[in-house]
Amino acid sequence: MGEAWLPGAGCARSSIDGGRMKGGAPRAVWLTLGADPEQISALSAAERLNQLGRPPHLVWNPVTGEVVQLIPIVRAACSLGPYGDACHEGRAGLAAGLHTSGPLAVAPRPGEAASINTEGRLCVQVGVVAFGWDPFTSGPVRGLPAILDWIDSWGVERRWPAGRPPAFAHAHNAPRSRKLWARGGHYGASQVPDCVTGGPGAIDVDLMTGQPLPDVAAATPRPRLAGTLTAMEVRAEDALARAG
Repeated sequence: MGEAWLPGAGCARSSIDGGRMKGGAPRAVWLTLGADPEQISALSAAERLNQLGRPPHLVWNPVTGEVVQLIPIVRAACSLGPYGDACHEGRAGLAAGLHTSGPLAVAPRPGEAASINTEGRLCVQVGVVAFGWDPFTSGPVRGLPAILDWIDSWGVERRWPAGRPPAFAHAHNAPRSRKLWARGGHYGASQVPDCVTGGPGAIDVDLMTGQPLPDVAAATPRPRLAGTLTAMEVRAEDALARAG
């Protein structure tokens, strides 16, 4: 078992959390915060999320490598739910919300925090200072190995049961399977049941896990066209013809 606080991370401890975990397969969820990592620090984003009452466990800026922790890993975070993206995913995004009363100035209503936050032995939520429409794995990912090693130490497998997260433009209409969610592992927020978040977009999960994701489509047998025969059936037909 690892440490409840990521070694070397900054701290912006939230005054609230999502409560006790319910148990089940451990998992990690990656979500984007609708902010430019060239302009917004992880600490600024973490402080804003605390103000909104939507703290994840970690906020990470992949360009600078800065990581800030808000909640110990053994408690539930609050970023997943029916109230939309953890941060507004528009092109103004968190940068606007930090300084105005714009779309980010919307906190969950009392009792609105989704139970999805408490599902699993762990549900590690990593808020990435990035945009869902611009996958963060296409640029620097400084500090990622330390985050993954920490998540590993708590028994979360480096697998993506729901496959590759969909591109941001299609994420809101993508299926969110409870069966795949129950397996545990890593997920994009756009793959989480009962959550309407669109990020993190089409990130490179092979880069994140250090191993290629199996090609589910290639492993699935192709359906036969009506009226066609398999090679074995053709050989059997030929044998019958010769015997006749």
